[in-house]
Amino acid sequence: MFLNIGLWLIIGLIIIWALMALFTRVFYALWEIFIPIWNSKPIDLRTTFGEWAVVTGSTDGIGKAYSKELAARGLNLILISRTLEKLEKSRNEILEINPKIQVKIIVADFSKGKEDFAKIESQLKGIPIGILVNNVGINYSYPMYLGEVPEDELWDIINVNIGATTMMTRLLIGQMKDRKKGAIVNISSGSELQPLPLMTVYAATKVFIKSFSEALRAEYTGSGLTIQHLRPLFVSTKINAFSQRLMVSNLLVPDPATYARHAIATLGKLDSSSGYWSHGIQTFFTILPPVWIRTKVGQLMNQSLRNEYFKNKSA
Repeated sequence: MFLNIGLWLIIGLIIIWALMALFTRVFYALWEIFIPIWNSKPIDLRTTFGEWAVVTGSTDGIGKAYSKELAARGLNLILISRTLEKLEKSRNEILEINPKIQVKIIVADFSKGKEDFAKIESQLKGIPIGILVNNVGINYSYPMYLGEVPEDELWDIINVNIGATTMMTRLLIGQMKDRKKGAIVNISSGSELQPLPLMTVYAATKVFIKSFSEALRAEYTGSGLTIQHLRPLFVSTKINAFSQRLMVSNLLVPDPATYARHAIATLGKLDSSSGYWSHGIQTFFTILPPVWIRTKVGQLMNQSLRNEYFKNKSA
C-alpha cells in the first residue's frame, strides 16, 4: 500500500514539474509577444546606453538594417565587416539617413580567429562604446550532413559564430562596466530552440550564444549593463540564399528592415526575444511539443530545403 502511494506521489510530482516547465515556456513566449505592445514608448538609446554603437556583420541583412535603425536614433556608429567596398557603401547609406552622426569603419575578417582582434582593439581605443551588436554569423551553404560540410566551412562557422561574439564582448564589456551603463545585443537564431539535423553545427553555435548571454547577464547583474539575446527565425537575408522560398518576404519571413525596426524596439525592455511579433508567435507554437518532436520537424524542414536547393541547382 505504502509502495503504491509512493509511486503515485512520484508520478504526481513528475506531472506537476512537467506542467510547470510548460507553463514557464508558454509564459515567456507570450511575454515577449505582448510586452512591446504594452510598453510601446521608445527608449532614448543614446541617453540610456551611450553615444557610440558597434555593429559586426554590418554590411548585409539584419546587421545593416539594425545599424540604420541605430543611426535614425542618433547614435554614432562603428561598422565592422570584412569588405572595405561594402563598408563604405553602408556608411554612405547610413549618413544619408542621419548626416549629423559619425560613422567609422573597420575592416576585419572574424573567420581568421585571433588575428584581427588586435587591430579592432586599437581602432576602438578611447571610444566610449554604449551598444555592441554581435550580429556577424555564418550558416551552412545549404542543409548538409556533417560529413559533407567542408572542413574550412566548419572552422569559419565556429570562429565567427562563437569566437567573434565572445571576444568582441570581452573587448568592450570592461569599459561598459566602468561607466555603469551599456548594452550588448547577441543575435542568435531560432535554430537554438532544438537540435537541428542538417544544420547541426550552425544550430549548436546558436545554443552557445543563448547560454553565453544568460550566464553573462548573471555575471554582470548590478553592473548597470543590459545583455540582450535575440533569436530571429527566418528573415529574408542572404544567409538563407540556398532557398528561393526564404528570400521572399512575407508575414512569417520579414525583410531585414522590418525585423530590425521591431527588434530594436525591444532593447531595454526584454532580455530575451525573437525580436519580431510574428516570430514570437511562431516561437510560442514551436516550444509546445517536446524536444524530440521539434528535432524531427526541424529535420523534415531542412530535408525539404535541401531538396529544393538541389532541384534549383540542377534546373
